[in-house]
Amino acid sequence: MNVILAKSAGFCYGVRRAVEMAADAADKGPVYLLGQITHNDHVIRWLEDKGTVTVYAPQEVPQGATVLIRAHGEPDSVHAQLAQRSCTVLDATCPNVARIHEIVRQAEAEGRIPVVIGEASHPEIIGIAGCTKRGIVASGWEELEKLFQNSPEICAQPLTFVCQTTAIRADWEKTVENAKKVCTSAEFFDTICGATSKRQTEAVELARQCDGMIVIGDPKSSNTRRLAQLCRSSCSLVVQAERGDELSRESFRSVSTLGITAGASTPEWIIKEVYNKMSDEIMEIEQSFAEMLEESFKTLNTGDKVTGTVVAITPTEVQVELGIKYPGYIPLNELSDDPNVKVEDMVKVGDEIETQVLLVSDRDCMVKLSKKRLDAAKNWETVENAVESKEILDGYITEENKGGLVANVKGIRVFIPASQSGKPRGADLSDMVKTQVKLRITEVNRARRRVVGSIRAVQAEERAAKAAEVWANIEVGKHYAGTVKSLTSYGAFVDIGGVDGMVHISELSWSRIKNPAEVVSVGDNVDVYVISFDPEKKKISLGMKDHSQEPWTVFTSKYSVGDTAPVRIVKLMTFGAFAEIVPGVDGLIHISQIADHRIDKPGDVLSEGETVNAKIIAIDNDNKKVSLSIRALLEEGPAQEPAEEDEAPVEE
Repeated sequence: MNVILAKSAGFCYGVRRAVEMAADAADKGPVYLLGQITHNDHVIRWLEDKGTVTVYAPQEVPQGATVLIRAHGEPDSVHAQLAQRSCTVLDATCPNVARIHEIVRQAEAEGRIPVVIGEASHPEIIGIAGCTKRGIVASGWEELEKLFQNSPEICAQPLTFVCQTTAIRADWEKTVENAKKVCTSAEFFDTICGATSKRQTEAVELARQCDGMIVIGDPKSSNTRRLAQLCRSSCSLVVQAERGDELSRESFRSVSTLGITAGASTPEWIIKEVYNKMSDEIMEIEQSFAEMLEESFKTLNTGDKVTGTVVAITPTEVQVELGIKYPGYIPLNELSDDPNVKVEDMVKVGDEIETQVLLVSDRDCMVKLSKKRLDAAKNWETVENAVESKEILDGYITEENKGGLVANVKGIRVFIPASQSGKPRGADLSDMVKTQVKLRITEVNRARRRVVGSIRAVQAEERAAKAAEVWANIEVGKHYAGTVKSLTSYGAFVDIGGVDGMVHISELSWSRIKNPAEVVSVGDNVDVYVISFDPEKKKISLGMKDHSQEPWTVFTSKYSVGDTAPVRIVKLMTFGAFAEIVPGVDGLIHISQIADHRIDKPGDVLSEGETVNAKIIAIDNDNKKVSLSIRALLEEGPAQEPAEEDEAPVEE
């Protein structure tokens, strides 16, 4: 018979923590346990041998004694009674249960009615209900539905729903789904313990694989009963037992694959006992029960690596079940070095997570953990190997200093000299802070914790790859989306994807310009086309002028001989002035055609940049030349003026 043991079986961290706190306290003197600390008589007897006393009401605790609150938690009234008796209280309430207490108290403070879904007689539910004066307790949707039918006005009240930490998820989800349909102002908090949820999921999956299942645990244990219930939904043969001596291999003679799981109150030694009895492979049990139980409460040391299960996520920390005597927690600032990362994107309740121990606090019964430091330790190897492998890594620029930039790469500080920033010498680097970059590691000295990187090296490779692609596919006339990289007096250099091409000043615009800056600026995105290229000399000539707007065609379609046009004086010569009629087409105004009287030079009447009206007196289509005249318009003036006077009224 093949026997499979569930991964998540046995003590949950809440029970483990409470038992360990009781054992530690008993070593210092008498301790009163308020209620059964766990549903396991063997564990209780072991604690009694150490000096603990189990009582069931605050009145049974002697005045001024030390009393331990078990993982289930207690109502506020119990805490008040213990305070009146001047007792020293060791509160071992499970953090998940304590969170529910806070949710319920906060809800009532806001005027909401807490609705607690769980077994009314269960100690955990009694404790939760004891934190509210107006709370409602229901075992599930069926009971709640009857309540709503009898008192429909409750549905209109602001309600806050929570559930028992050991609830079956399907039952809780059914309650939420139905409550949302009838409650007009309700909020829902999924307070099922992540470890419980994981235990239940594993049990169901294991039951589906097996012909038979054994669920180990005390019949009084709520979560053990639920495990058995869930297993029966997937497996026809399910046996619940508290000890190995209650079982017989004969009962499972027809089973080829047997699964074993255990409730949260079952210690490891009983699980081993059952496994040994049912399996052909024996787990060695040479120690006494007390030795094994104490060993199961192993502690951790600073620097240890541990793997646990995420059981809760709060605004300040991630709570982790470690399977040891104390629960662990990861402060959010120890989760990741990435300041932009969201907790929900990194972990979810039920996830397994590997961490490093920062601190074991016996006083607080907690283990402080760090994920980012463990990741950083692992990432040192990655960074060191990247020097040889030349792997490109992602980094986040955190600061600028006198020598360059500092980047966070996998939790490691990497210095990037200004010369390797990828920017021109003397450029402002401040705009790179708080940006993601790709870089190559060029130097690592782990002893001095010095790492040097280069953004420029990555950019050079990327540019080389893009350049190779451009040269492989370049053609005359092909268009590219480019970026202006620099300007000279004779043109502009444009990056077309890893390769710079030259746009001569004459190819920037149809208009006559004196400086490329009149048309483009560094950083502009422009559309260019290839005029010519030389792969051997690595030279490319580019153009920007829009040939759909060929100037001579635009001019001839708009003007004819005899038309008057506003023109801009672009150049003065000794023999006349050149004037732009449309962008790309200039006409000559001969010195004899500038004025209606003799002038010594064009500058006596005209200035560059001035706009004047001129008459088109000749067009040479073959040579694309135009003759203009200002004088012609001046001479036409007197002939037109008398006509205007004839039309004016005459005064006598």
